[in-house]
Amino acid sequence: MAEIKQKKIISASTGEEVSRKKIKQAAPTGNATGYRIGAIVLWVLGLVFEVLAILVALGKFFLSFMPSIAQLIMFLVLDLICVVIGSLLWKKANHIKPASEKNKLKFWLWNNLGVIVSVIAFVPFIIVMLSSKNNDKRTKAIATVVAVIALLIAGVFSYDFNPVSQEKKDEAVSTLGNDTVYWSPFGHVYHTHADCSHLNQTDTLTSGTVEQAIAANRTRICKSCAARDSITNLETDDATIDTEFEKAAEEIEKGLN
Repeated sequence: MAEIKQKKIISASTGEEVSRKKIKQAAPTGNATGYRIGAIVLWVLGLVFEVLAILVALGKFFLSFMPSIAQLIMFLVLDLICVVIGSLLWKKANHIKPASEKNKLKFWLWNNLGVIVSVIAFVPFIIVMLSSKNNDKRTKAIATVVAVIALLIAGVFSYDFNPVSQEKKDEAVSTLGNDTVYWSPFGHVYHTHADCSHLNQTDTLTSGTVEQAIAANRTRICKSCAARDSITNLETDDATIDTEFEKAAEEIEKGLN
């Protein structure tokens, strides 16, 4: 279990204590190859469920104890689960061992493979379902809608909104070395200062190396922290959205309590 410590955060500008935050040590990044193998296995399993759904739609496969519409939905849901988890593992692997930008085709494929698999995992079923004469209109309509929704969900979860290249990762590691960086539970950037104003809304931070931050999908440095440290060679991002996420999470937590 990751170690959690209470840490007093002192403001660099005022010298006063900002708060006592819980600092959680980041978990090891893991092995990219293992994540990729897991992703491929799950994707293949998802395609197997799609084939079973197609066979049910064509009347070639049938479970006697379950209506056909229930079978179609069940196989599509299982397909979706496998594809989404596989895509999350693949994105995790990409952040641990990114592709090089020198090979544009590989870089694009590596970062969009999950989306491609999502299309393969649902579009053929949709085509078969719409053209099949073995099912009534109600079954075709319901199954098609479920498949389209599953395709959209899989596509969103599979798309990497924060891709990183090997060159950008190497530059970040070269610049920051083994320096400790911080990130919040709902953040999308890493910070070089725990007292950054964009972290004021959270009481728990994760600390680690920049490699661990990138593996955790924090691929860019906070623009405010970069300016504070006069870092100009790294890709930055505005951390305002992190603050908004933390405020929303805090409001939800208050509402639940």
